[in-house]
Amino acid sequence: MKEKSYYPWLVVFMLWFVALLNYLDRQMLSTMKPSMMMDIGELSSAENFGRLMAVFLWIYAFMSPVSGIIADRINRKWLIVGSLFIWSGVTMAMGFATTFNQLLVLRGIMGISEAFYIPAGLSLIADYHQGKTRSIAIGIHTTGIYLGQAFGGFGAAVASHFSWQLTFHALGLVGIVYALVLIVFLKEKKTYTITPGTKASVVEELSMAIKGLGVLLGNIAFWVLLFYFSAPSLPGWAAKNWLPTLFSETLRMDMSQAGPLATITIAMSSFIGVLIGGLMSDRWVQKNLKGRIYTSAIGLALTVPALCLLGYGTGIGAIVSGGMLFGLGFGMFDTNNMPILCQFVSPRYRATGYGLMNLAGISAGAFITDLIGKSADHGNMRESFAWLTIVVAIAIVLQLVMLHPETVNKTED
Repeated sequence: MKEKSYYPWLVVFMLWFVALLNYLDRQMLSTMKPSMMMDIGELSSAENFGRLMAVFLWIYAFMSPVSGIIADRINRKWLIVGSLFIWSGVTMAMGFATTFNQLLVLRGIMGISEAFYIPAGLSLIADYHQGKTRSIAIGIHTTGIYLGQAFGGFGAAVASHFSWQLTFHALGLVGIVYALVLIVFLKEKKTYTITPGTKASVVEELSMAIKGLGVLLGNIAFWVLLFYFSAPSLPGWAAKNWLPTLFSETLRMDMSQAGPLATITIAMSSFIGVLIGGLMSDRWVQKNLKGRIYTSAIGLALTVPALCLLGYGTGIGAIVSGGMLFGLGFGMFDTNNMPILCQFVSPRYRATGYGLMNLAGISAGAFITDLIGKSADHGNMRESFAWLTIVVAIAIVLQLVMLHPETVNKTED
């Protein structure tokens, strides 16, 4: 099956569902707060809720480089299967939680397990799609992320009809079953030899990992990639974790309505954005090596007026338009991160590189999630969204001025 012409696309669609579960399992917590705080009173504090969201992000961030290094050195199939199985088990366990501290510990474990998926999954797709389909393949995979985010918005509605406990139990079970499906159908494809002829010792593996970090961190372009990836993560994670609350407070809606409206608005527009950005990038890069960079910059530029609308808009039209414009632009940016990395980093170090980018980006997300939680308690959430336009503008300029790729697909370091 691995040699069939359709198999690279089958890999994309198999991992698409993993990406959906990856974001659905983490995101639905953001809209189930009203149901959960009836049983766990500490969740009534926005600052406490921000801590719950941030602990996942901090652990996820610091585990991402570790997961990337491991993904570059071992069979990514088993890393993906194991990651999905463990975080799905944690999702089931969250349905049994009765205290805030239990939720905090489980979110931490979820951060560890989910961190092992994205670097492995994206680098595997990049290895299966080395020609003119890389951005659109990753874009299709990314739509799973946004649909997971959108479906997460229904957490409050589902919890109100059944219970938040049953919601966690059901989704966890789905993930565990799907992990068993991947064991049968998902295949690895390394485009380089790890250790020819021998099984490497722990010392040799550590030496190769350090070498990979040295190659990446000695590359000026990679430092630019770290900043341009992390700066937009500030508004990106702010939107993922706090947009339902912003919609609820600004439009005076119940969370069971505001949650789906906010997450569907941004997720569906992001869905469109990744497809537009993927197709545009794949065509543009064939004519101009900076085509992917230009596509990404256009996407980021769209988020600037979007953040202003979210921060200063007053009616439902302005707020929803801001969410749609933000999702469209962020999707165009998001789908091109790994393809741009592939122009500067060889396959041997791509999962490590993306892991480091996740460390930078998600650390920024954890910081802003906690900060906006404190701002919400003081009634300043919307102003915080608007101020994020500054870092996005800096990222756009740096990206356009400093990144000069020499090839569509770098093969050697």
